[in-house]
Amino acid sequence: MVARYVVSPRGGRRAHPDISSALRAAEARGRAALIEIAPGRYEETLTVRGEIRLVAAEGPGSVTVSRSRGAVLDAFGPVSVHGLTLVGRDAGVDAVGCHAGTLTLDRTEVRAHNGVAVHARPGTTVTLRDSVVLYGRAVFTGSAGLVERCRFTDAADNAIAVLEGARVTVRGSRIEGSRIHGLRVCDAHAEVIGCELTGTGQAALAADTRAELAVVECAIGAVHAEGILFIEQSRGSVDRVRVTDALHGIVTRSGAGPVVRGSVFAECRDTGINTQDAGLGTFEHCEVLHARNVAVFSTKGGAPEVRDCRVSGGNVGIAVTDGGRGRFTRVVIEDLAGTALRVYDEGGAAFAHLRVERCAAGLEVRGNGGTTAEVTDTLFRDYGLTAVAAAGQSRVTLRDVTADRGTVGFAVGDEAGLRITDCEVTTVSGGGVGVIAGGRLTARNLTVTGSESLGVYGTGSAYLDVADSTFTDCAVAGASFDEQASGRLADCAVNGTGEVAVRHNGLVDTDTLRTSLPVVRHPEKPGPPPRIVQILNNPVFNGPFINGPVHDAQLAWNNDHVVQQQTERDGDQP
Repeated sequence: MVARYVVSPRGGRRAHPDISSALRAAEARGRAALIEIAPGRYEETLTVRGEIRLVAAEGPGSVTVSRSRGAVLDAFGPVSVHGLTLVGRDAGVDAVGCHAGTLTLDRTEVRAHNGVAVHARPGTTVTLRDSVVLYGRAVFTGSAGLVERCRFTDAADNAIAVLEGARVTVRGSRIEGSRIHGLRVCDAHAEVIGCELTGTGQAALAADTRAELAVVECAIGAVHAEGILFIEQSRGSVDRVRVTDALHGIVTRSGAGPVVRGSVFAECRDTGINTQDAGLGTFEHCEVLHARNVAVFSTKGGAPEVRDCRVSGGNVGIAVTDGGRGRFTRVVIEDLAGTALRVYDEGGAAFAHLRVERCAAGLEVRGNGGTTAEVTDTLFRDYGLTAVAAAGQSRVTLRDVTADRGTVGFAVGDEAGLRITDCEVTTVSGGGVGVIAGGRLTARNLTVTGSESLGVYGTGSAYLDVADSTFTDCAVAGASFDEQASGRLADCAVNGTGEVAVRHNGLVDTDTLRTSLPVVRHPEKPGPPPRIVQILNNPVFNGPFINGPVHDAQLAWNNDHVVQQQTERDGDQP
């Protein structure tokens, strides 16, 4: 049977004047006790032992217990608190501490102006339900915890810290204005379900030191740094979460690798998905909307797996740089002001089954020989500049790729290499495939249709090895080789109503070309004009003194009669 005690500063029949005296009486009897507390402000420290229930007799907010120094409530045993306001101001002491057993705070407000609001120590279990925590933080150290329908406001540190093997579930709660993290889990396990987090100074949710963090159906907004952060080999999952107006939507680094599904990262001020410094992660059925810099970013050893995702609006779609890696499958990228795909500086990326539409450019690859990109079964449509461009010494492989309605289909320059198999370019204004400077192209079963200019062209010292390919209705020429560009067109066909089949410089093999259109060699450029060299009399050798190189000249001296004669060579102008 539960013993009942009444606390009232105004006195009354069998009433205790303060809470501590009622607790002493209950402890002396050694039975489960209910202590009903009349409205008022109580300046005391409560040490609660045994099965005790503390209740505000007239409802939440009617009873305030505070201390300027020391703890407000120390619990040992199955203790529950209902409707009290607990105020602690000592930075060096926990305002509310559970030292043994269990503690439940129900419709309770805890204010910790300078430190820890609630501390669940190792081996204990603490439940917060329908409660408010102001200014301080809730710390779970090697303990178990449940937080339901609570509000954490303006924590000077982390609002909730889950440490040293603790296991905590936070459900249906709001965390706002924390100076550091909303929730940090370190070498422990946390679940965050159906919560709202906003205005945190650093990552709203952070997992570090091999932690496990599961986030489900949460809304995160207006945070100063990351929405969600996984580092230091942490693991976990993120399901059906929306992050809005964060610096980065989600970041993984230093070996951390969550599984992220069905989530949205919108209006991020820098990146939506960011894997860096050996960060990992699997991202499925996610959306990144209107990222101001890069939607999906992999750098410095980052290696995400991105599948069945969508990128819409913003600047750059996917960027893999500085040794980053990544595999991107069945991704839709649309309506970007910048480049859809970017691989720079020893980055390595594999793209498969992508659809890229209405972007300024498709894929840009630039860097040394360690910079690689593989693209398979991908459509680039309505792009502004080039569907695929390779520069530097990078290497790009395209298989079953279509470029439709843009300026140039595929381009390669510098010393980069581009290998094309079973690809198609249609309706371009500037050319199907361009190879410039020292670029190298290997193309098999390439089709270019409806170019308003050239089908394939090479300039500079480019080399083009094109076989089994078809060029149809290219307005100027199916192929063009200028300057020192060389190569071969093996078993290729040029069809349609273009002006010529091939314009070349004599350095390309067209023996097996099939076409009804003319093959034209560029006319040789005229040589330089004659150089006038000043010739002076040399008194030492009694002959001419020439102060510059002279070619194809006849000289005579000490003659009384000279006949000047000029012989014209083929192509010289008289």
